[in-house]
Parts: sequence; structure tokens; C-alpha cells
Amino acid sequence: MKIKHNFTHTLYASYIGYITQAVINNFTPLLFLTFQASYALSLSKLTFLVTVNFLIQLAVDLLCAKFVDKIGYRPAIVAAHLFAAGGLAGLAVLPELFADPYTGLLLAVGLYAMGGGLLEVLVSPIVEACPTEKKSAAMSLLHSFYCWGHVFVVLASTLFFTTVGIQNWKTLALLWALIPLCNAFYFSRVPIARLHEEGESMGIRQLFQTKLFWLLGVVMVCAGASELAMSQWVSAFAEAGLHVSKTAGDLAGPCMFAALMGLTRVFYAKFSERIHLHAVLTASGGLCIVGYLLASLSPQPLLSLVGCSLCGVAVGMMWPGTFSIASASCPRGGTAMFALLALAGDLGCSLGPTTVGLVSGAAGGRLQSGLLAAIVFPAALIVGIAALPTHKK
Repeated sequence: MKIKHNFTHTLYASYIGYITQAVINNFTPLLFLTFQASYALSLSKLTFLVTVNFLIQLAVDLLCAKFVDKIGYRPAIVAAHLFAAGGLAGLAVLPELFADPYTGLLLAVGLYAMGGGLLEVLVSPIVEACPTEKKSAAMSLLHSFYCWGHVFVVLASTLFFTTVGIQNWKTLALLWALIPLCNAFYFSRVPIARLHEEGESMGIRQLFQTKLFWLLGVVMVCAGASELAMSQWVSAFAEAGLHVSKTAGDLAGPCMFAALMGLTRVFYAKFSERIHLHAVLTASGGLCIVGYLLASLSPQPLLSLVGCSLCGVAVGMMWPGTFSIASASCPRGGTAMFALLALAGDLGCSLGPTTVGLVSGAAGGRLQSGLLAAIVFPAALIVGIAALPTHKK
């Protein structure tokens, strides 16, 4: 069957889309020390790069809720990949075009942030609209590719820097840009279905008037916060606790966290028909609490790292599981619902790490105190799941 009539290719392109999202979010932070040395950047300027990425993705999430259905999925998803490719390539090119290299870095981050925001909103409803039977399994498998992309970015970049040299990072940025560039062409060829015809799905005002949507939004905030509160700090935790190099800390920390999160999503995709999704998310919240308690209260650094790993397992189904429950509970939600839930998830992704950082700072730099405070997020997720209506499989 030709590509343009085969929805299997749509799924493949969507998987690559989430790998692209992983490259966008996880490649640049690996270069922060290099940027600091090469361009004489302060820590506050490096932090602002992350802030710009986050704010632009939030803005795109919000705009997508109103305009994507009018533009159409295909033009928007192709544009998302072109923005991503332009931003990644821009990391290598744009700083050299300005008297202040930081201006070029900001422009590059802005470009791929626009692509990242579009990808986050579009890929999930594109997969949800595919004529597949096991919707929650397909969603779980899709989101696992973000995890594999994260692992791949860290491992491949580490290998490149070790063998070729960190000074050749611009070449690697151009190589990473090839992934979204090629996938833009792929998405221009595959079949893309719509969740609803224009006018059939709920609008933003209707969603805001629905109690169910607000419950889903709270769960989504808690899902993003539970995941990022740990994943953003696990590298520093591994380095400080085990006293290893940054390379070993990245492999033992964020790499292990992402791998276990991905395995959880693949496991659910395999056995989704035997497992009730509400029960999975409730158990995930409980396991996440155990992981945070072990990480923050254990006197043994190795046991603390085990707690971090448990969190990787626990948060695996939170984000895709909430999307699947939303689709089943609110079938007329449409693209606007996916966009606004992505916005809620992004708010959680900012709230979680910020809470850990602020509490840790107030506790004299003691990271364990911040991680202990983050228990509030999986606990609130459990309460939110309990309030959602259940559906028999």
C-alpha cells in the first residue's frame, strides 16, 4: 500500500515527531557549559534560554487551541518540523551572524520552541485520529518515543563529544536538524485524519464551562509537575550523591529515568487491554510518592537513586494516560482540548522543578527537602483521578 493511504506510516512519522521533541528539549542543555565558555554567558542568561523555550511553547499551545483546526493538521505539523530544524541548525549558524552571539542563540531557541509547541499539540491528536483499535495503547507507545529520544540524545551526544570532541558541537547540531527536516517531508506524504470535522468539536468556551475539563487540567498539571520535578534535578542528585563525573551522572540519572519511563509506556501498550487506566494512574501516583520519599529520606545515596528510578516508572503513564482518559471521557473535546491539556502539562513542568528549587534554596541548598515537598503533586493527582468518571473497557 502506498504511503499516502497507509496510516502505519502516519504512526511512524508521529514517533519521529516525538523523537524530534526530545532533541529540542534535551540537546541544548548539554551545551550550557560550552556556551558559557565560548560566548562568555552568565548563568542567568543560560537560564533565560530555558525560560524563553518554555514561554514560547506555552504561547503556541494557547494559540493552537484556537487556530489549528482552521489551518489544518498537515500544514501545521510540517511547519512544526521546519521550525525545529531551523532552530537546531540555527544553534550552529545564528550566533556567528550577530555581534552578540547570545542574540543568535535566543533566535535559534525561539525557532525550535515554536516547533516544539506545535509538535506537543499536534502529534497526540493525529495519532488519536488514526483508525486504530487500541487507542490508549497507541497513545502510550507514541509517548514512549519521547523517552527513547531522550536516551538517544544523551547517549549519542556523549559519544560524539567523547570521540569527535566537544569543540565540534556545531556539526552535531546540524546533524540533529536532519531528523525534523526529513520528517517534515515524511509528514507531507502520509495520510492524516481529523478528530472531528470543523464545527463538530467543542470550543474553548465550552471546554471552560465543563467541570470534567477542569478536573483533567488539574491532573495534567500534576502529571507534568510529578515528572519534571524529578527529571530536572536527578542529574545533580546523582552527581552530588554518588560523587561521579557529569557523564556518569547523566547516564545514571536522566538516562535511567527516561529509559524506565519509556519501558513503562511500552509495557502498558503491550497489555493495555488487561489493565484499567484509572487504576494504572492511581497506582502511578502511589509509586511516585514512594519514590520521592525514598529519594528524599534515605540515608544511603544508592537507595536515593533507586527512589529516583522508581519515579521514572511511576510517571511513565501519567501524561499519555491523562490524554487517553480525556479522549474517552470527552470525545468532542477535539484539538482545542489537546492543546489546552498540553498547556496545563507545561504549566506543571514549570511548577514542579521550580517548587523543588525554591524549597531546596529555603532549606539551605538541601535538595532532599525540595524533593520531599514535591510529593504534593502525585498526591493531588491521585485525588484528581478519583474524582474523574470511570469507563468500563
